[in-house]
Amino acid sequence: MTNDIKKIIVSAKEIDNICERLGKEITNDYQGKKPLFVGLLKGCQPFMSDLLKYVDLYCEIDYMKVSSYSGTESTGNIIIKNDISTPLNGKDVIIVDDIVDTGKTTKYIQDLFFLRKANSVKVCTLLDKPEGRIVDINVDYVGGFVPNEFVVGYGLDYNESYRNMPYIGVLKEEIYKK
Repeated sequence: MTNDIKKIIVSAKEIDNICERLGKEITNDYQGKKPLFVGLLKGCQPFMSDLLKYVDLYCEIDYMKVSSYSGTESTGNIIIKNDISTPLNGKDVIIVDDIVDTGKTTKYIQDLFFLRKANSVKVCTLLDKPEGRIVDINVDYVGGFVPNEFVVGYGLDYNESYRNMPYIGVLKEEIYKK
């Protein structure tokens, strides 16, 4: 797998530092509250797991499986494959995702959670790719910014591969343009 990577843009150590920083920030912001963390599967899994190690609060966890990508491109169609099981009425929700690119999926889920009567809905992402944005969305907790290149690793995939790498790298174009 490592031979498929053009360059590493976020090291394993940098990821740990991001998780610690964001965990402490969320802990500070949610004092006296019991937030519900909703991870968007599958990509959020390593990030959410490591992030929560640094969140010193009572909290709840749920997951939602959402799809909008085919290969390296967003299809624009958001499909909820598995919904959350936690009622949202009056809850303070933090959506946890691996990357916010176009913003369409995140915005769709955020709007859906408000329709389900969540008290608040914030977004926490490991990576933000503002150059890819096609909808206006506020990302409340950002681990870091990435260029408009196709990145994989640490939950991010290309056709379900590369999620298990401990760092994030730019995938060589010849891999996905075969």
